[in-house]
Amino acid sequence: MTQDPSGTMMFKLVLIGDGAVGKTSVRRKYLGKGFISSHIATIGVDFAQKYMQVDGTTVRLVIWDLAGQTGFERVRRHYYQGCSALVLVYDITNRESFDNMSRWLVESFKYAGEIPPTAILANKVDLRTSNDSSKFVLPEEGQAFAKMFTEKLGIPSVFFETSAKNGENIQESFSTLTRMMIAEDIKRRGKK
Repeated sequence: MTQDPSGTMMFKLVLIGDGAVGKTSVRRKYLGKGFISSHIATIGVDFAQKYMQVDGTTVRLVIWDLAGQTGFERVRRHYYQGCSALVLVYDITNRESFDNMSRWLVESFKYAGEIPPTAILANKVDLRTSNDSSKFVLPEEGQAFAKMFTEKLGIPSVFFETSAKNGENIQESFSTLTRMMIAEDIKRRGKK
């Protein structure tokens, strides 16, 4: 966390996950922009910022959207440094994207030196038409991953099922993660 000249808390968030899981759509929906149904891969990185009020505190979020394709790891590595939080996104219709979540956490640790508070987002829930675990990653699987992540690594995390298309849990996930970053910042400053 840093502060801008006005004293506003500033946090850097990094959106990570496989290509085509909806990271850019999640970011766009959070920023109040429209949903685009056609997929256009992020080339390298993209970023945006948003000011928000959380429990009476003004916060500036700088949101980095990293390309999920494996060929972009050399580009991504620089953007992990100094991040205050991760937003790890997978697609509930793509089990491989769920299975790759640990790989994303390893990459973030490799380049950031630590794993910050993390929001785990199970995206595209609007496409779930049944609870058939052979077709969809179930909510219980995502919750179990988040619980294991928090308990084994001691890193604050939160799990949400989201839909970038209809906005389900998008605002809530960013608000919850921002509260976690503020709490971590207060805890860190108390140790100094």
